[in-house]
Amino acid sequence: MKFCRFGPKGQEKPGVVDADGKIRDLSGVVSDLTPDTVRLSQLKKLTALDIASLPIVEGQPRYGVPVNGIGKIIAVGLNYADHACRSRPSRSSSPRRSRR
Repeated sequence: MKFCRFGPKGQEKPGVVDADGKIRDLSGVVSDLTPDTVRLSQLKKLTALDIASLPIVEGQPRYGVPVNGIGKIIAVGLNYADHACRSRPSRSSSPRRSRR
């Protein structure tokens, strides 16, 4: 399932994108997508829904932030180890000296 929030800025509603790429309105099921509603226990309930029974959102609504109320996101890229190895300076046989 691809969850989303859609609508005018500050008035976003929760939604889910169906297999045809159409947004389905989830606001009749949950009031918003927040850290509490995207916990595993809550996601199990949402994934059990029949998406086809949810109303289709007409037009081309604006996509908002996917989850409301997130303080910060910390992520590490999948290629982090490869990048770190490539960016390490080569080691010389003698220590480097710097003048300041």
